[in-house]
Amino acid sequence: MTRFSDELESRLTRYCAIDSQSDESTGQRPSTPQQWDMLRLLEAELTEIGAADVRLTEYGCVLATIPGTADGPVIGFLAHVDTAPQFNATGVKPRVIKGYNGGEITFPDVPGLVLSPEEFPYLAEKVGHDLVTASGTTLLGADDKAGVAIIMTAARHLLSHPDAPRPTIRLAFTPDEEIGGGFDERLVHDMAADFAYTFDGGALGEIEYETFSADGAVVTVKGVSIHPGFAKGKMVNALHLAAKIVDAIPQGTMVPEVTDGRDGFIHVYELSGSSSEAVIRFILRDFELDGLASKGALLQEICATLQAAEPRAAITCTIRPQYRNMRYWLEKDMTPVDLARAACRAVGVEPVSVPIRGGTDGSRLTEMGLPCPNLFTGMQNIHGPLEWISVQDMEKATDLMLNLVAGAAQG
Repeated sequence: MTRFSDELESRLTRYCAIDSQSDESTGQRPSTPQQWDMLRLLEAELTEIGAADVRLTEYGCVLATIPGTADGPVIGFLAHVDTAPQFNATGVKPRVIKGYNGGEITFPDVPGLVLSPEEFPYLAEKVGHDLVTASGTTLLGADDKAGVAIIMTAARHLLSHPDAPRPTIRLAFTPDEEIGGGFDERLVHDMAADFAYTFDGGALGEIEYETFSADGAVVTVKGVSIHPGFAKGKMVNALHLAAKIVDAIPQGTMVPEVTDGRDGFIHVYELSGSSSEAVIRFILRDFELDGLASKGALLQEICATLQAAEPRAAITCTIRPQYRNMRYWLEKDMTPVDLARAACRAVGVEPVSVPIRGGTDGSRLTEMGLPCPNLFTGMQNIHGPLEWISVQDMEKATDLMLNLVAGAAQG
């Protein structure tokens, strides 16, 4: 198998240095102008390497085709260009640690910040690998610039080998996955694939076909505003009420800090406002729909109870669907999963399928009729300053993609 480490390292560090963070507060699609910069770059690079049908859609997706040389299903591959809004993503300075020695990793811009193999055992497995991290003040953005780099590297290789057996391949790079807003219903039609894969997974060998089901909730608390010097018996402080709502979430059983495996959660990720009006944003997660519904009902009950206790306030709780567990559809036809598992074994890696404690664009695509499991990239500790990835894990993911399309061409 051709080695791709230099190209993957170059692409990843170059892509990660581009600020493409999403922002759900803008109401735009894509939500931030800098995502257009990343999308236009990929449009130009796909054209340069000879992809067909390259276009940037009005809804912010870059689409392209690698023409087939053999019969087989039309297969799609996707990655998202945005990075998470939970942590600083401006001024990312990727750095490469060649031949990792197995010890603690420190960060040049934040003395005292340490990435330790004792705390993160997967890191201990990567002795000798080339690792990429940021400098400590930002996330890296391997979620999902690693997926972008893997697909682009494999695409360049396939287009430079025009006689290699493969079915028609469709590529898509999407915005706003991190805020649940990147999926446009036109994408299923425009990809015109029989099934697809997102490269948005973690550890080596993960072939994922089960995700959380997800809802988002917005609670608005309107109090009664008055000068604090004359507030006795009159003021209703919206921030105090908002704090009571947050505190009423069962802290010992239902928040991300204490859940794992198949446990769901209610996560408050933003509280903003003033004493007169406050807004609280939650995400609700569970692997089963009844568990998801019960979490929404609990949040609504908390709000209703507080409203009854303080009728002068106005408390509203709005819950909207985000995505659903892709397992509900994929388990009816495991062909895409089986093909990925066979390709994974072909590159010497035993596939592992574990439930994703999150979601991907594949969740929505699967729900809308385009089966779309999720494949590993190697990314670790995402959405924070300790994010890192092994270039050699990315190389295995690139090999996986190439073996997958070759296997599909062979039936």
